[in-house]
Amino acid sequence: MYVCSCFGVTEQQVKDHAAAGACTPRQIASACKAGTDCGGCVRTIQAMLGRGACPRRDPLDREQPPATAPAPAVRLPEAA
Repeated sequence: MYVCSCFGVTEQQVKDHAAAGACTPRQIASACKAGTDCGGCVRTIQAMLGRGACPRRDPLDREQPPATAPAPAVRLPEAA
């Protein structure tokens, strides 16, 4: 069955991309363009992916954002 009629993407193609690691509708869109034209299939893709479709990754495997210094506190002038 077609999930995305704009680009002719089938349910099986979405499942295959999900099995290959696409965990969000945006990642599915990057893989096959589904959801990037009219957007009518995005909710269907979300439902197909469901919760927990992505295997949890070890936090140490994730790319860590660069460390930054905290922003200095800004003191506002007091009202008289």
